[in-house]
Amino acid sequence: MPAKQPVQIAPAEGKLGVLVPGMGAVTTTFIAGLEAIKRNLGKPIGSLTQLGTIRLGKRTEGRSPAIQDFVPLASVEDIVVGGWDIFEDDAYEAAVKAGVLEMSLLEQLKKPLSAIKPMKAVFDQQFVKRLDGPNIKASGSKMDHAEMVMDDIRQFQQRTGASRLTMIWCGSTEVFREESAVHATLKDFECGLQKSDPEVSPSQIYAYAALKLGVPYANGAPHMTTDMPALLELARNMNVPLAGKDYKSGQTFMKTLIAPGLKSRLLGLNGWFSTNILGNRDGEVLDDPGSFRSKEVSKSSALEYILQRHLYPDLYRDFYHKVRIEYYPPRGDAKEGWDNIDIFGWLGYPMQIKINFLCRDSILAAPLVLDIVLFMDLAQRAGMRGIQEWLSFYFKAPMHAPEVYPEHDIFIQLMKLKNTLRWMQGEDLITHLGQEYYD
Repeated sequence: MPAKQPVQIAPAEGKLGVLVPGMGAVTTTFIAGLEAIKRNLGKPIGSLTQLGTIRLGKRTEGRSPAIQDFVPLASVEDIVVGGWDIFEDDAYEAAVKAGVLEMSLLEQLKKPLSAIKPMKAVFDQQFVKRLDGPNIKASGSKMDHAEMVMDDIRQFQQRTGASRLTMIWCGSTEVFREESAVHATLKDFECGLQKSDPEVSPSQIYAYAALKLGVPYANGAPHMTTDMPALLELARNMNVPLAGKDYKSGQTFMKTLIAPGLKSRLLGLNGWFSTNILGNRDGEVLDDPGSFRSKEVSKSSALEYILQRHLYPDLYRDFYHKVRIEYYPPRGDAKEGWDNIDIFGWLGYPMQIKINFLCRDSILAAPLVLDIVLFMDLAQRAGMRGIQEWLSFYFKAPMHAPEVYPEHDIFIQLMKLKNTLRWMQGEDLITHLGQEYYD
Protein backbone atom coordinates (compact mmCIF):
# COMPACT_ATOMS: atom_id res chain seq x y z
CA MET A 1 0.00 0.00 0.00
CA PRO A 2 1.39 3.44 -0.84
CA ALA A 3 1.97 5.83 2.07
CA LYS A 4 -0.47 8.42 0.71
CA GLN A 5 -2.18 9.58 -2.42
CA PRO A 6 0.38 10.76 -4.98
CA VAL A 7 0.66 14.45 -5.79
CA GLN A 8 -1.23 15.48 -8.91
CA ILE A 9 1.45 16.13 -11.52
CA ALA A 10 0.56 17.54 -14.92
CA PRO A 11 2.06 15.49 -17.76
CA ALA A 12 5.29 16.60 -19.46
CA GLU A 13 3.65 17.23 -22.82
CA GLY A 14 5.30 19.24 -25.57
CA LYS A 15 8.66 20.99 -25.54
CA LEU A 16 10.43 22.34 -22.46
CA GLY A 17 12.10 25.67 -23.13
CA VAL A 18 15.24 26.35 -21.10
CA LEU A 19 16.22 30.02 -20.92
CA VAL A 20 19.80 30.77 -19.86
CA PRO A 21 21.36 34.13 -19.01
CA GLY A 22 25.02 33.63 -19.95
CA MET A 23 26.13 31.52 -22.94
CA GLY A 24 29.69 30.77 -21.91
CA ALA A 25 31.50 27.55 -21.10
CA VAL A 26 28.85 25.93 -18.87
CA THR A 27 25.91 26.74 -21.14
CA THR A 28 27.59 25.68 -24.36
CA THR A 29 28.84 22.46 -22.75
CA PHE A 30 25.27 21.79 -21.57
CA ILE A 31 23.76 22.50 -25.02
CA ALA A 32 26.41 20.49 -26.87
CA GLY A 33 25.84 17.65 -24.41
CA LEU A 34 22.10 17.64 -25.14
CA GLU A 35 22.75 17.52 -28.87
CA ALA A 36 25.40 14.80 -28.48
CA ILE A 37 23.07 12.67 -26.34
CA LYS A 38 20.26 13.04 -28.89
CA ARG A 39 22.65 11.71 -31.57
CA ASN A 40 24.15 8.90 -29.43
CA LEU A 41 27.54 10.64 -29.51
CA GLY A 42 27.90 10.59 -25.72
CA LYS A 43 26.23 9.56 -22.48
CA PRO A 44 24.77 11.83 -19.76
CA ILE A 45 27.41 10.92 -17.17
CA GLY A 46 26.87 12.79 -13.90
CA SER A 47 23.11 13.25 -14.36
CA LEU A 48 20.86 11.83 -11.64
CA THR A 49 17.75 12.29 -13.80
CA GLN A 50 19.24 10.30 -16.68
CA LEU A 51 21.26 7.57 -14.97
CA GLY A 52 20.02 7.47 -11.36
CA THR A 53 17.72 4.93 -9.74
CA ILE A 54 15.47 5.14 -6.70
CA ARG A 55 14.75 2.38 -4.20
CA LEU A 56 11.07 1.88 -3.35
CA GLY A 57 9.74 -0.07 -0.38
CA LYS A 58 11.77 -2.67 1.51
CA ARG A 59 15.13 -3.97 0.31
CA THR A 60 13.55 -7.39 -0.04
CA GLU A 61 11.11 -6.09 -2.66
CA GLY A 62 13.82 -5.40 -5.24
CA ARG A 63 12.09 -2.30 -6.61
CA SER A 64 14.65 0.21 -7.89
CA PRO A 65 13.33 1.88 -11.04
CA ALA A 66 15.20 4.52 -12.99
CA ILE A 67 14.28 7.98 -11.70
CA GLN A 68 13.22 9.04 -15.20
CA ASP A 69 10.78 6.09 -15.27
CA PHE A 70 9.47 6.80 -11.76
CA VAL A 71 8.52 10.47 -12.08
CA PRO A 72 7.21 12.15 -15.26
CA LEU A 73 10.23 14.14 -16.38
CA ALA A 74 10.60 15.94 -19.69
CA SER A 75 12.84 14.02 -22.09
CA VAL A 76 16.16 15.35 -23.36
CA GLU A 77 14.72 15.21 -26.91
CA ASP A 78 12.03 17.73 -25.92
CA ILE A 79 14.40 20.41 -24.52
CA VAL A 80 14.94 23.60 -26.54
CA VAL A 81 17.45 26.19 -25.32
CA GLY A 82 17.73 29.95 -25.72
CA GLY A 83 19.89 32.47 -23.93
CA TRP A 84 21.32 35.94 -23.52
CA ASP A 85 24.96 37.02 -23.60
CA ILE A 86 26.96 40.23 -23.80
CA PHE A 87 29.00 38.67 -26.63
CA GLU A 88 27.51 38.01 -30.07
CA ASP A 89 28.95 34.51 -30.62
CA ASP A 90 26.45 31.79 -31.41
CA ALA A 91 26.59 28.61 -29.32
CA TYR A 92 29.04 26.92 -31.70
CA GLU A 93 31.45 29.89 -31.75
CA ALA A 94 31.15 30.29 -27.97
CA ALA A 95 31.84 26.57 -27.43
CA VAL A 96 34.95 26.75 -29.63
CA LYS A 97 36.24 29.75 -27.65
CA ALA A 98 35.43 28.09 -24.32
CA GLY A 99 37.74 25.23 -25.27
CA VAL A 100 35.98 22.63 -23.14
CA LEU A 101 34.97 20.11 -25.80
CA GLU A 102 37.09 18.62 -28.57
CA MET A 103 36.68 20.06 -32.05
CA SER A 104 35.98 16.59 -33.43
CA LEU A 105 32.78 16.54 -31.38
CA LEU A 106 31.84 20.19 -31.96
CA GLU A 107 32.14 19.80 -35.74
CA GLN A 108 29.49 17.05 -35.63
CA LEU A 109 27.21 19.41 -33.68
CA LYS A 110 27.96 22.60 -35.63
CA LYS A 111 24.55 22.91 -37.31
CA PRO A 112 22.32 22.81 -34.17
CA LEU A 113 24.80 24.86 -32.11
CA SER A 114 25.17 27.56 -34.78
CA ALA A 115 21.39 27.99 -34.82
CA ILE A 116 21.38 29.18 -31.19
CA LYS A 117 22.22 32.88 -31.18
CA PRO A 118 22.27 34.96 -27.98
CA MET A 119 19.64 37.60 -27.31
CA LYS A 120 20.89 41.03 -26.21
CA ALA A 121 21.76 40.87 -22.51
CA VAL A 122 20.93 43.03 -19.52
CA PHE A 123 24.36 44.15 -18.32
CA ASP A 124 25.78 46.49 -15.69
CA GLN A 125 29.54 46.60 -15.34
CA GLN A 126 29.18 47.65 -11.71
CA PHE A 127 28.20 44.04 -11.03
CA VAL A 128 30.74 42.24 -13.30
CA LYS A 129 33.79 44.47 -13.51
CA ARG A 130 36.16 42.32 -15.56
CA LEU A 131 33.87 41.87 -18.59
CA ASP A 132 32.33 44.10 -21.22
CA GLY A 133 30.66 43.27 -24.52
CA PRO A 134 28.68 44.73 -27.40
CA ASN A 135 25.51 42.59 -27.28
CA ILE A 136 23.59 44.50 -24.64
CA LYS A 137 20.12 45.97 -24.42
CA ALA A 138 19.41 49.60 -25.29
CA SER A 139 19.53 52.13 -22.50
CA GLY A 140 16.46 52.57 -20.35
CA SER A 141 15.31 52.05 -16.79
CA LYS A 142 15.76 48.73 -15.06
CA MET A 143 12.01 48.22 -15.38
CA ASP A 144 12.39 48.82 -19.14
CA HIS A 145 15.03 46.08 -19.18
CA ALA A 146 12.74 43.72 -17.27
CA GLU A 147 10.01 44.35 -19.85
CA MET A 148 12.52 43.68 -22.65
CA VAL A 149 13.46 40.34 -21.05
CA MET A 150 9.77 39.44 -20.77
CA ASP A 151 9.37 40.21 -24.47
CA ASP A 152 12.37 37.98 -25.22
CA ILE A 153 10.79 35.15 -23.22
CA ARG A 154 7.45 35.47 -25.04
CA GLN A 155 9.16 35.58 -28.44
CA PHE A 156 11.32 32.57 -27.60
CA GLN A 157 8.25 30.58 -26.62
CA GLN A 158 6.43 31.58 -29.79
CA ARG A 159 9.49 30.84 -31.97
CA THR A 160 10.18 27.40 -30.50
CA GLY A 161 6.65 26.30 -29.69
CA ALA A 162 7.70 25.40 -26.14
CA SER A 163 4.71 24.52 -23.96
CA ARG A 164 6.59 25.13 -20.69
CA LEU A 165 9.60 27.22 -19.68
CA THR A 166 12.24 27.38 -16.98
CA MET A 167 15.17 29.79 -16.47
CA ILE A 168 18.59 28.98 -15.03
CA TRP A 169 21.43 31.43 -14.45
CA CYS A 170 24.73 30.34 -16.05
CA GLY A 171 26.21 33.82 -16.30
CA SER A 172 29.16 35.32 -14.49
CA THR A 173 29.33 35.83 -10.73
CA GLU A 174 28.14 39.29 -9.75
CA VAL A 175 29.87 41.31 -7.04
CA PHE A 176 28.92 40.60 -3.45
CA ARG A 177 25.88 42.51 -2.24
CA GLU A 178 23.76 42.20 0.86
CA GLU A 179 20.03 42.75 1.04
CA SER A 180 19.03 46.43 1.05
CA ALA A 181 15.81 48.44 1.41
CA VAL A 182 14.84 47.92 -2.23
CA HIS A 183 14.66 44.16 -1.62
CA ALA A 184 12.27 44.34 1.34
CA THR A 185 8.92 43.97 -0.46
CA LEU A 186 7.74 43.42 -4.01
CA LYS A 187 6.35 46.96 -4.06
CA ASP A 188 9.76 48.35 -2.99
CA PHE A 189 11.49 46.26 -5.62
CA GLU A 190 9.20 47.32 -8.47
CA CYS A 191 9.65 50.93 -7.40
CA GLY A 192 13.42 50.31 -7.46
CA LEU A 193 13.18 48.95 -10.99
CA GLN A 194 11.32 52.08 -12.11
CA LYS A 195 13.96 54.31 -10.48
CA SER A 196 16.91 52.12 -11.60
CA ASP A 197 18.03 51.61 -8.00
CA PRO A 198 21.78 50.81 -8.02
CA GLU A 199 21.23 47.84 -5.69
CA VAL A 200 19.10 46.00 -8.28
CA SER A 201 21.41 43.64 -10.19
CA PRO A 202 21.03 42.25 -13.72
CA SER A 203 20.39 38.75 -12.33
CA GLN A 204 17.50 40.16 -10.28
CA ILE A 205 16.04 41.74 -13.42
CA TYR A 206 16.12 38.35 -15.18
CA ALA A 207 14.61 36.62 -12.14
CA TYR A 208 11.86 39.23 -11.83
CA ALA A 209 10.98 38.89 -15.53
CA ALA A 210 10.85 35.08 -15.28
CA LEU A 211 8.75 34.99 -12.10
CA LYS A 212 6.39 37.67 -13.40
CA LEU A 213 5.63 35.36 -16.34
CA GLY A 214 5.29 32.28 -14.12
CA VAL A 215 8.63 30.77 -15.19
CA PRO A 216 10.64 28.80 -12.55
CA TYR A 217 14.04 30.34 -11.77
CA ALA A 218 17.26 28.66 -10.57
CA ASN A 219 20.45 30.55 -9.65
CA GLY A 220 23.65 28.73 -10.58
CA ALA A 221 25.98 31.45 -9.26
CA PRO A 222 26.80 32.55 -5.68
CA HIS A 223 25.50 36.11 -5.80
CA MET A 224 22.23 37.19 -4.20
CA THR A 225 19.35 37.04 -6.68
CA THR A 226 16.15 35.54 -5.32
CA ASP A 227 17.21 35.19 -1.67
CA MET A 228 15.31 38.27 -0.62
CA PRO A 229 11.75 38.96 0.53
CA ALA A 230 10.64 40.80 -2.63
CA LEU A 231 11.26 38.00 -5.12
CA LEU A 232 10.20 35.31 -2.65
CA GLU A 233 6.92 37.21 -2.39
CA LEU A 234 6.59 37.28 -6.18
CA ALA A 235 7.30 33.54 -6.45
CA ARG A 236 4.58 32.81 -3.89
CA ASN A 237 2.12 35.13 -5.63
CA MET A 238 2.75 33.49 -9.01
CA ASN A 239 3.00 29.91 -7.61
CA VAL A 240 6.48 29.46 -9.10
CA PRO A 241 9.39 27.33 -7.81
CA LEU A 242 12.82 28.81 -6.99
CA ALA A 243 16.18 27.10 -6.40
CA GLY A 244 19.82 28.04 -5.88
CA LYS A 245 22.50 28.99 -5.40
CA ASP A 246 25.93 28.27 -6.93
CA TYR A 247 26.49 24.89 -8.61
CA LYS A 248 28.21 22.42 -6.32
CA SER A 249 30.53 21.00 -8.92
CA GLY A 250 34.20 20.90 -7.89
CA GLN A 251 36.07 21.63 -4.70
CA THR A 252 32.98 22.24 -2.56
CA PHE A 253 31.54 18.97 -3.84
CA MET A 254 34.63 17.26 -2.38
CA LYS A 255 34.17 19.14 0.92
CA THR A 256 30.58 17.96 1.25
CA LEU A 257 31.81 14.39 0.73
CA ILE A 258 34.72 14.50 3.19
CA ALA A 259 33.45 16.74 6.00
CA PRO A 260 30.43 14.51 6.80
CA GLY A 261 32.81 11.53 6.96
CA LEU A 262 35.13 13.27 9.43
CA LYS A 263 32.17 14.33 11.55
CA SER A 264 30.58 10.86 11.44
CA ARG A 265 33.77 9.38 13.00
CA LEU A 266 34.18 12.36 15.36
CA LEU A 267 37.61 13.27 14.05
CA GLY A 268 38.69 16.83 14.82
CA LEU A 269 39.69 19.61 12.42
CA ASN A 270 42.41 22.20 13.00
CA GLY A 271 42.40 23.76 9.55
CA TRP A 272 41.27 23.43 5.95
CA PHE A 273 43.11 25.37 3.25
CA SER A 274 41.63 25.35 -0.26
CA THR A 275 42.98 26.94 -3.41
CA ASN A 276 41.98 26.71 -7.07
CA ILE A 277 43.54 27.66 -10.36
CA LEU A 278 41.11 28.35 -13.19
CA GLY A 279 41.58 29.98 -16.57
CA ASN A 280 38.13 30.33 -18.14
CA ARG A 281 35.84 33.38 -18.16
CA ASP A 282 34.62 32.45 -14.69
CA GLY A 283 38.20 32.59 -13.42
CA GLU A 284 38.69 36.00 -15.04
CA VAL A 285 35.54 37.38 -13.42
CA LEU A 286 36.50 35.94 -10.02
CA ASP A 287 39.83 37.75 -10.24
CA ASP A 288 37.83 40.82 -9.19
CA PRO A 289 37.64 41.04 -5.36
CA GLY A 290 33.92 41.89 -5.37
CA SER A 291 32.94 38.86 -7.44
CA PHE A 292 35.35 36.65 -5.49
CA ARG A 293 33.68 37.72 -2.25
CA SER A 294 30.37 36.27 -3.50
CA LYS A 295 32.13 32.97 -4.27
CA GLU A 296 34.11 32.97 -1.02
CA VAL A 297 30.93 33.24 1.05
CA SER A 298 29.21 30.35 -0.76
CA LYS A 299 32.34 28.12 -0.70
CA SER A 300 33.04 28.79 2.97
CA SER A 301 29.59 28.20 4.42
CA ALA A 302 29.41 24.44 3.76
CA LEU A 303 32.02 23.47 6.38
CA GLU A 304 30.52 25.73 9.03
CA TYR A 305 27.08 24.16 8.72
CA ILE A 306 28.20 20.54 8.28
CA LEU A 307 30.59 20.49 11.26
CA GLN A 308 28.34 22.46 13.66
CA ARG A 309 31.13 23.73 15.90
CA HIS A 310 28.62 24.85 18.56
CA LEU A 311 27.57 21.20 19.04
CA TYR A 312 31.12 19.75 18.86
CA PRO A 313 33.39 22.37 20.49
CA ASP A 314 36.16 19.87 21.30
CA LEU A 315 36.44 18.96 17.61
CA TYR A 316 35.57 22.03 15.56
CA ARG A 317 35.47 25.14 17.76
CA ASP A 318 38.67 26.74 16.48
CA PHE A 319 39.25 25.31 12.98
CA TYR A 320 40.77 27.72 10.46
CA HIS A 321 39.27 27.78 6.96
CA LYS A 322 40.75 29.66 4.01
CA VAL A 323 39.58 29.66 0.36
CA ARG A 324 41.52 31.04 -2.60
CA ILE A 325 40.81 31.17 -6.35
CA GLU A 326 43.63 32.17 -8.68
CA TYR A 327 43.04 33.19 -12.30
CA TYR A 328 45.55 31.30 -14.45
CA PRO A 329 44.72 31.60 -18.18
CA PRO A 330 46.78 28.62 -19.47
CA ARG A 331 44.57 26.22 -17.50
CA GLY A 332 41.35 27.19 -19.30
CA ASP A 333 38.33 25.20 -18.12
CA ALA A 334 40.51 22.46 -16.59
CA LYS A 335 40.28 23.68 -13.00
CA GLU A 336 42.65 22.32 -10.37
CA GLY A 337 41.76 22.33 -6.70
CA TRP A 338 44.20 21.69 -3.86
CA ASP A 339 43.07 21.02 -0.32
CA ASN A 340 45.25 20.66 2.75
CA ILE A 341 43.25 19.35 5.70
CA ASP A 342 44.79 19.22 9.19
CA ILE A 343 42.82 16.81 11.34
CA PHE A 344 43.35 15.18 14.75
CA GLY A 345 42.26 11.93 16.32
CA TRP A 346 42.47 9.89 19.54
CA LEU A 347 44.13 11.90 22.33
CA GLY A 348 44.54 14.84 19.96
CA TYR A 349 47.21 13.27 17.74
CA PRO A 350 47.52 15.20 14.42
CA MET A 351 47.05 13.77 10.92
CA GLN A 352 46.69 15.27 7.43
CA ILE A 353 44.63 14.74 4.29
CA LYS A 354 45.81 16.12 0.92
CA ILE A 355 43.52 16.36 -2.11
CA ASN A 356 44.48 17.34 -5.65
CA PHE A 357 41.35 17.41 -7.79
CA LEU A 358 42.14 17.96 -11.47
CA CYS A 359 38.62 18.55 -12.67
CA ARG A 360 36.83 20.09 -15.62
CA ASP A 361 34.60 22.88 -14.42
CA SER A 362 31.94 22.80 -17.14
CA ILE A 363 31.96 19.00 -17.52
CA LEU A 364 30.95 18.77 -13.84
CA ALA A 365 28.40 21.60 -14.08
CA ALA A 366 26.57 20.62 -17.29
CA PRO A 367 24.76 17.55 -15.85
CA LEU A 368 23.72 19.63 -12.84
CA VAL A 369 22.09 22.16 -15.18
CA LEU A 370 20.19 19.34 -16.89
CA ASP A 371 18.95 17.86 -13.61
CA ILE A 372 17.97 21.23 -12.15
CA VAL A 373 15.88 22.31 -15.14
CA LEU A 374 14.12 18.93 -15.32
CA PHE A 375 13.36 18.87 -11.59
CA MET A 376 12.25 22.53 -11.59
CA ASP A 377 9.85 21.74 -14.43
CA LEU A 378 8.60 18.73 -12.46
CA ALA A 379 8.08 20.91 -9.36
CA GLN A 380 6.12 23.44 -11.42
CA ARG A 381 3.86 20.71 -12.86
CA ALA A 382 3.39 19.32 -9.32
CA GLY A 383 2.14 22.69 -8.04
CA MET A 384 5.14 23.33 -5.79
CA ARG A 385 6.07 26.97 -5.20
CA GLY A 386 8.76 29.03 -3.56
CA ILE A 387 12.09 27.62 -2.35
CA GLN A 388 12.72 24.02 -3.45
CA GLU A 389 15.01 22.96 -0.62
CA TRP A 390 14.92 19.35 -1.87
CA LEU A 391 17.24 20.52 -4.69
CA SER A 392 19.96 21.56 -2.18
CA PHE A 393 21.90 18.55 -3.52
CA TYR A 394 23.01 20.68 -6.48
CA PHE A 395 24.08 23.90 -4.75
CA LYS A 396 26.98 25.21 -2.65
CA ALA A 397 24.80 27.69 -0.74
CA PRO A 398 21.31 26.17 -0.80
CA MET A 399 18.31 28.45 -0.41
CA HIS A 400 16.31 27.68 2.72
CA ALA A 401 13.53 29.01 4.90
CA PRO A 402 14.75 31.81 7.19
CA GLU A 403 13.90 29.89 10.37
CA VAL A 404 16.09 26.85 9.56
CA TYR A 405 19.77 26.36 8.77
CA PRO A 406 20.72 25.07 5.31
CA GLU A 407 21.54 21.36 4.99
CA HIS A 408 24.97 20.91 3.36
CA ASP A 409 25.68 17.22 3.99
CA ILE A 410 25.45 15.76 0.48
CA PHE A 411 24.22 12.39 1.71
CA ILE A 412 21.36 13.98 3.66
CA GLN A 413 20.64 16.17 0.62
CA LEU A 414 20.36 13.12 -1.65
CA MET A 415 18.05 11.38 0.84
CA LYS A 416 15.91 14.53 0.97
CA LEU A 417 15.74 14.67 -2.84
CA LYS A 418 14.77 11.02 -3.28
CA ASN A 419 12.25 11.14 -0.41
CA THR A 420 10.63 14.13 -2.12
CA LEU A 421 10.24 12.06 -5.29
CA ARG A 422 8.78 9.18 -3.24
CA TRP A 423 6.38 11.61 -1.54
CA MET A 424 5.28 12.95 -4.92
CA GLN A 425 4.35 9.46 -6.09
CA GLY A 426 2.70 8.33 -2.85
CA GLU A 427 5.44 5.82 -1.94
CA ASP A 428 6.70 5.17 1.60
CA LEU A 429 9.61 7.38 2.61
CA ILE A 430 12.83 5.47 3.25
CA THR A 431 14.17 5.86 6.80
CA HIS A 432 16.92 3.19 6.56
CA LEU A 433 15.96 1.96 10.03
CA GLY A 434 15.88 -1.65 8.84
CA GLN A 435 14.61 -3.07 12.14
CA GLU A 436 11.69 -4.77 10.38
CA TYR A 437 14.04 -7.34 8.83
CA TYR A 438 15.04 -8.66 12.28
CA ASP A 439 11.78 -8.64 14.26
